Amino acid sequence: MVCLIYIIFSCVLIFQSLPLEENKAYAFTNQVIQRGATGEDVVELQARLQYNGYYHGKIDGVYGWGTYWAARNFQQQFGLGEVDGLIGEKTKQKLRDTTKYYKTFVHRQLNSGKDFTHYGGIPLDQQMAPSKEMRAKARQQAEARRTKQGGGAEAQPRAKEPAAPKQAPKQQTEKQEQQEKQKTVAQNMPGGYSQNDIQLMANAVYGEARGEPYIGQVAIAAVILNRIESPTFPDTAAGVIYEPLAFTAVADGQINLTPNEQAKEAVLDAINGWDPTENATYYFNPNTATSSWIWGRPQIKKIGKHIFCE
Repeated sequence: MVCLIYIIFSCVLIFQSLPLEENKAYAFTNQVIQRGATGEDVVELQARLQYNGYYHGKIDGVYGWGTYWAARNFQQQFGLGEVDGLIGEKTKQKLRDTTKYYKTFVHRQLNSGKDFTHYGGIPLDQQMAPSKEMRAKARQQAEARRTKQGGGAEAQPRAKEPAAPKQAPKQQTEKQEQQEKQKTVAQNMPGGYSQNDIQLMANAVYGEARGEPYIGQVAIAAVILNRIESPTFPDTAAGVIYEPLAFTAVADGQINLTPNEQAKEAVLDAINGWDPTENATYYFNPNTATSSWIWGRPQIKKIGKHIFCE
């Protein structure tokens, strides 16, 4: 009897010393993960990329184009050498350092037929999967980028520097020269936005997100553009940015700070089609947000410190 009690007590102690399954640190195998791969390594890759906001599709264990572009974006933003979508030890280690993988939680969602999504900093019981429309749009964008860039160029479109205005012939009048100059400048402005629009949006991006990673700055610019295109918001950059209570940078005066070149580049990338938010019109910082209304918005993804919403 004494021996039996001792065995039971020892088992309890051993059980209590084991880490909880949800918090166990899972690691990839030694296999290099690449497009076309399937299995548990890909599940972990998708979950970790989703944790830090780079991947928002369904976790299915299949390394397709959505996973490929998310992996390339991750490699690019963390300066991991070749931006090729090949997940070797260097990329795996960076993923381990910057994310968590709740294996039991992930597989519980998969086994119940749910579209799993998990973003860092958001409690598991508050997770929301992206809508079918958002996933469809992401697939279309990934396919468009692959087709345009041949699958081997940079992961995201980069803005081209405006070409220098053409010099007017000497025999032209001053008025003709001015008209020619205005025409050339208009042709070089992406999306029909003026230099003032781009400058103002750069001010907003710098004021709102200068401490964020580059993709997070592009995301802020994309939200501004998405609001301009939405019928529920003003249809100009100034109207959107200076709408009452819309942006913290306007309220606290940081809109007046001089933006750096990176902020302007982020605006140009957004104008040229890069929308890492997948059409979000709202965003907030979960560490500082106190509004229950914003927490109730359908969440799309987390980029840097911000959660982006419909």
